[in-house]
Amino acid sequence: MITKEVIPVNEITNFKSRAEEFFPIEWYKEMLLNHPVYFHEGTNTWNVFKYEHVKQVLSNYEVFSSEGTRTTIFVGSNHKQQNPSSITNLTNVDPPMHRKSRSLLAAAFTPRSLKNWEPRIQQIAKELVEEIQEDSVVNIVDALASPLPSLVIADLFGVPLENRYQFKKWVDILFQPYDRERLDDIELEKQKAAKEYFEFLYPIVVQKRLNLTDDIISDLIRAEVDDERFTDEEIVHATMLLLGAGVETTSHAIANTFYSLLYDDASIYEELRNKIELVPNAVEEMLRYRFHMSRRDRTVKQDNHLLGVDLKKGDVVIAWMSACNMDPDLFEDPFTMNIHRSNNKKHLTFGNGPHFCLGAPLARLEMKLALEAFIQRFSRIEAVSGFELENNLTVSATGQSLTKLPMKVYE
Repeated sequence: MITKEVIPVNEITNFKSRAEEFFPIEWYKEMLLNHPVYFHEGTNTWNVFKYEHVKQVLSNYEVFSSEGTRTTIFVGSNHKQQNPSSITNLTNVDPPMHRKSRSLLAAAFTPRSLKNWEPRIQQIAKELVEEIQEDSVVNIVDALASPLPSLVIADLFGVPLENRYQFKKWVDILFQPYDRERLDDIELEKQKAAKEYFEFLYPIVVQKRLNLTDDIISDLIRAEVDDERFTDEEIVHATMLLLGAGVETTSHAIANTFYSLLYDDASIYEELRNKIELVPNAVEEMLRYRFHMSRRDRTVKQDNHLLGVDLKKGDVVIAWMSACNMDPDLFEDPFTMNIHRSNNKKHLTFGNGPHFCLGAPLARLEMKLALEAFIQRFSRIEAVSGFELENNLTVSATGQSLTKLPMKVYE
């Protein structure tokens, strides 16, 4: 696997605090209004923030390629594989190479699968919510946001129950963000976690091949495109990709949703409780307004003037999806939270074009079911006085994530 040079994105944003990075609304506003196409000399990158530009960079793969020598993404482990697979490189290849692997992976996310999974996810959400004591103070990150996606993905993979929480530990290590100071340590930790994960999952895949059931791993074993199938090793790598896409990001989105219900607009909770059918639209607005640091890099394949500036072959362009979700040209009054917004599903949090996030329907479903289960159980929630955001955030692949969010819950 080619090791790419990692671009230190924090040098572009230069946030002064964790809280500012958690919700960089002022920075987005400044960039959208005053620097919509911005060249950052220190990292030698072009950065785009407007909706139309971001969409163009993400979808026009003939000009803006996923194949390049530099990246903003620092995940997984760089140790050499015996047989490098197109699966592990899925995010780094363009169509048509990309099509086969993606089609095989998509077999795990059919609408039929989602329909079958819904009761299972609902059950997990309900059990977690029922463990929360009424009229108490709860840290919603530990109680619901953090465990739910790990338990769901382990269940959908068909992994033995006693190993469900281990998944979260591996994800936390494999998807640690780039840190120049701790680079060697992080690399060692990632290698160890990747090895443990592989040794744990490989025998499960082999076993399932002999006894297919109704789960994602069995679906990946069955998947076939142009007479090609996944090898056992590729399936393990595929699940690692799905883990990264589906665990930390969804935990982050659920925690941010509760933060929003406490601190953006405290009246929304009661409104949702009285009209539970508003939940799906509320979820879209949370993804638009409260999910931050969503971005992708692309490498310019040919000289062009598509973004209104002279781009040269080899230039790197970073598309800031979270910023374009606040573009006033597309969203009315974009810097406010509005769960009744009619076009909020147009957000690009999950990307666009050939690399649109495969796990998006699953993430949406988990957010919806978690919120519904919680709202049906508790009549109201209250912020806890003295909570300091700055001290309850940690650096993660999704930017700054909440480690703790205490709130009072009432039956």
